[in-house]
Amino acid sequence: MPKKLKDTEYLFLTAVLRAREPRMLTREKMERMLDTAAFDDAAKLLEDSGFEDMSKMTARQIEDALGRRRAELFEDLIKLSPEPRVIDIFRLKYDYHNIKTLIKAEGAGVDGSPLLSDSGRFEPKLLAEAFPEEKYDFLPDCLAEAAREAKAVLARTGNPQLADFILDRAQYAEMLSLTAEVGSDFLTAYARISVDSANLRCVVRAARMKNGAGLLRSALIPGGNIGLDKLREAHPTEPEGLAAIFATTFLERAAEAGAEAASGGSLTKFELECDNAMNSFLGTAKLVSFGEAPIAAHIAAQETELMSVRMILTGRLAGVDAGIIRERLREAYA
Repeated sequence: MPKKLKDTEYLFLTAVLRAREPRMLTREKMERMLDTAAFDDAAKLLEDSGFEDMSKMTARQIEDALGRRRAELFEDLIKLSPEPRVIDIFRLKYDYHNIKTLIKAEGAGVDGSPLLSDSGRFEPKLLAEAFPEEKYDFLPDCLAEAAREAKAVLARTGNPQLADFILDRAQYAEMLSLTAEVGSDFLTAYARISVDSANLRCVVRAARMKNGAGLLRSALIPGGNIGLDKLREAHPTEPEGLAAIFATTFLERAAEAGAEAASGGSLTKFELECDNAMNSFLGTAKLVSFGEAPIAAHIAAQETELMSVRMILTGRLAGVDAGIIRERLREAYA
């Protein structure tokens, strides 16, 4: 597509997305959902933001409804975007999720189909049909090879974590490859900070486990801004250990929370700070007039919105205290 035409289409799409932002879930509306007397009332408040009526749904039905909304978002953006691969960068993680689900379900001797996501690039039914005989000709080589290797590793070792590591490394490798193909500095930066966030999580979890060194050898992912040697040599339980490595980056506060979590502190707070760091990075796209950045920011905002809705509704349904739900909410985009 000629550059001038692509730029025009990006300008149009950016205008469409920003026109939708006023309907998105604000922190004020989230607080109102938490303060309502009943679950039904909290769910009804979402209809002004375009959500279907979830006031009579079970937790499973809520999950399915939010999955449908995400899949519809991606389909809509694919039609509007002059560069569909931008959307694929955010969809691919659901393909890897689906492969993980199929592998673990087979290992456990159960049907994993109900847990598959419709938000990926490939139909869940197609993946499920291809899985038994590993007929993956329609998949990218990176995903197909990782699926075969992960399945073999789980069958050989019985360790689902090792299978996850293989698929995680492939997922981020494909993300980095796609951003390079698109040629977007913003998306490349997003992919690299995503790798850093995943690696920070690995370091913190390893510090809380007895076999931490073995975990890091298998789990750390190349391609981020922070070198793997630095992470392997880090002393996460020391106050300055992780903070020094991630100083002046978007993940600095997450690293500080990670040092506390590594010493037995709250993992919930740490995970929240990791997600908030990613949202802060994507929030810089608000300063960009058009191109890939506003699309990426809009997708991330929608993902955060869906996560918040899930936390509030399923929490309210289960009778979780509003204060506990509030502590777990990510920063809102709108």
